Amino acid sequence: MTTLWARTRTTLEMIKWEHSIFALPFALTAVLLAANGLPKWRTVAWILVAMVSARTAAMAFNRWADAELDAANPRTRTRAIPAGLLTRKFVLSFTLLAVAVFVVACAELNLLTLYLSPFVLVVLLGYSYLKRITRWSHLGLGLALGLAPSAAWIAVRGSLDARILVLTAAVTLWAGGFDVLYACQDFDHDRAAGLHSLPQAVGIPAAFGTARAMHLAMLGLLVWFGVLFHFLTLGWMGIGAVGLLLAYEHSLVSPRDLRRLNAAFFTMNGVIAMVFFGFVAGDLWLR
Repeated sequence: MTTLWARTRTTLEMIKWEHSIFALPFALTAVLLAANGLPKWRTVAWILVAMVSARTAAMAFNRWADAELDAANPRTRTRAIPAGLLTRKFVLSFTLLAVAVFVVACAELNLLTLYLSPFVLVVLLGYSYLKRITRWSHLGLGLALGLAPSAAWIAVRGSLDARILVLTAAVTLWAGGFDVLYACQDFDHDRAAGLHSLPQAVGIPAAFGTARAMHLAMLGLLVWFGVLFHFLTLGWMGIGAVGLLLAYEHSLVSPRDLRRLNAAFFTMNGVIAMVFFGFVAGDLWLR
């Protein structure tokens, strides 16, 4: 039992399950909008299963695919596979289990979610290889998170509304922007290993400028999204709060000081997602 608990704890740490909070609030925002209120609890439950299993598969596969790269990077060599805490075979098996759960959840929602599930998996799993071929791999990660609201809308409606694609684009730029910032700490390693990233290609100061531009564009898309869905006062307050939180996030780090990058990346982005969902939910509640 001790060994089983230790392996379970290591696996949860490997996939950073608590970071599901990044995309989940945006998916739940789409759920409320698609249902014009509260959908059936069965639908919500299967959406949650699909979301968690999809992210689990993506993170576990990333650790499997990047095991050798992680071992060569001082920042990541203590991860589960390089440290010998989990084997590549176990992690790949765990990935396949998560993929199976995701496909079952999609099948339980509706036919369109099932038909689209392979394409979603290509995005989620393919991201791990983008850093080997393009400096814009950050947008691959962004899209992996950005698909969440569109997928959730399809899960509720069984069809796609073009308006929800605006939120998908906003989340893509949001996540892509903070991944650009996060990649700054691997600047030296990426150059030595021949990996591609925006900081490695253009330098850290220019990468910071690009991340800020992506986040400003994200705010513009959220304004457009608010117009499309006729936000009331609370909805607009939510967008304003996101803007203030993004500004604070960028104030935590600079090209010359990355010490508080983890606080900016993990803590603040979870807060941003939850704040946006809370305000939009309140907006819908008051209608």
